[in-house]
Amino acid sequence: MKKFVNDPKRFVPEMLEGIALANPDTLKYVPEYNLIMRADAPLADKVAIVQGSGSGHEPAHVMIVGKGMLDAACPGDVFAAPPMDYVYETTKLLANPKGVLLLVNNYTGDRMAFDMGREMAESEGIKVAVLTIDDDVAVKDSTYTVGRRGVAGNFFVIKAVGAAAEQGADLDEVIRIGQKVNSVTRTMGVALTACTPPAKGSPLFELGEDEIEFGVGIHGEPGRERRTLTSADEIVDDLLDAIVPDLPYASGDRVALMVNGLGGTPISELYILFRHAHEVLADKGITVARSYVNEYCTSLDMAGASITLVRLDDEIEQLLDAPAEAAIRVF
Repeated sequence: MKKFVNDPKRFVPEMLEGIALANPDTLKYVPEYNLIMRADAPLADKVAIVQGSGSGHEPAHVMIVGKGMLDAACPGDVFAAPPMDYVYETTKLLANPKGVLLLVNNYTGDRMAFDMGREMAESEGIKVAVLTIDDDVAVKDSTYTVGRRGVAGNFFVIKAVGAAAEQGADLDEVIRIGQKVNSVTRTMGVALTACTPPAKGSPLFELGEDEIEFGVGIHGEPGRERRTLTSADEIVDDLLDAIVPDLPYASGDRVALMVNGLGGTPISELYILFRHAHEVLADKGITVARSYVNEYCTSLDMAGASITLVRLDDEIEQLLDAPAEAAIRVF
């Protein structure tokens, strides 16, 4: 597999350094902790929003640090949770009187790292809380998670809590908003190919020419089942058949619809998926009030996509409409 790589061990630091060099006025890079943070952080008048997770999911999360989004991101290596001390040191650097909110996608390693980092920060009197994101409907449990996985739906949580923090909400209010958005967000994905981590140099799993992995995780974890490749419309039908009943979403609902590329799918194909998803939801009496088609939470070079639905109300829509700035424009 051909890739633009120097030393695989330097893959993440070199990427982070590049992000910082491309955004010198707005971002700061702290190499000791794989940390990308707002250049003006810490800010005394707002709750600091921090996300971590493994690398390899860009633009999540290091490319969405900025006003109205994350204050900082401290990723681990590719598909690996950040070390606990990265979380702890990041929390200390972002600490302020209004507090720090740590956003955690629901994977065992991430939860352990962030819970331990939070405990160490709390022992020093820092005001800090953890909010877990678990929007993936594909599985209830896996060897990688404690309950449902956190995947592309985390972008809606980030956007909402980032906006609330920017508007001056206190820590308890920011947590309430994050929990509310997470509770009405559902995602499911499908892979057409595996991904290839730089250090491995070969695909994480094998799929036949006519096979897809339905309900795949963003690290290549197994999904609900391996299926035969069908048409784009049929794949969308099957994804929505899993997502819509899960909340459930119902006739009269207004939703945000996201079609997220997993890293190796042309955006033209994402719009083909979006087209049919929009039609299916309309037939169910569900109004697509906000549309998102792009790469938000990828799996390196995996060909595939996920669909996310968020049930909207006035509060959530106002927060999604709030101004935001980041290295890459996603909202």
